Amino acid sequence: MPNPHSTTRTLRAEAYDRIISLLNVQDLRPGQIVTQRELVERTETSLAAVREAIPRLEAEGLMNTLRQRGLMITNVDVSFVRNACQLRTILELEAIANASRNIPKVTIEKWEAEHRNILERLEHDSTQELAREAQEIDWSMHDQLIASLSNELISEVYRVNSIKVRMAAHERLLVTPFNARRVMSEHLAVLKALKVEDSTAAAAAMKRHLANSLSLALGGTL
Repeated sequence: MPNPHSTTRTLRAEAYDRIISLLNVQDLRPGQIVTQRELVERTETSLAAVREAIPRLEAEGLMNTLRQRGLMITNVDVSFVRNACQLRTILELEAIANASRNIPKVTIEKWEAEHRNILERLEHDSTQELAREAQEIDWSMHDQLIASLSNELISEVYRVNSIKVRMAAHERLLVTPFNARRVMSEHLAVLKALKVEDSTAAAAAMKRHLANSLSLALGGTL
């Protein structure tokens, strides 16, 4: 006989996952106010499931309840961007420090080939579509670096923080062929060092990469 509590948890998790997907693709934007009913329509789940997902989203700092107005997606301000990027740097440098033990060289070589392929294609095809493909490769590499630590606590903290980083990127850092070239080139510097197991050089390259992304997200130039 099905466990009704298990079903409730599944529906809540589904509603949560669908709201996160809306945040990741910017169908829900920072500062936007929505109602629970709107979230039900957008997620195609039940009102009960959405209501049960909301406390988790609030606890993770992704939205806030406004009395008699609805739910506001967390604003992306300077403090939000700095805090998310600082946490990201701490976690990713830990992954870099352990990469030689945790990431097979064949994986690093695969990442390197993907990045070089994107750079070569950008020479002849500077389109937004290709820039978005580069962004997916960018996010995937960072996610896999963290996954290599095999630490569920770190992975969960990083997952939530990545949503915030991506919210900031959508809001403040345009996806362009120029940024795609920059990111791919900066990643290659990290991968070059990882391939020869030079964790010091890899950490320095990662710091430069994340610092450049933060500077651009805050309106600076390189």
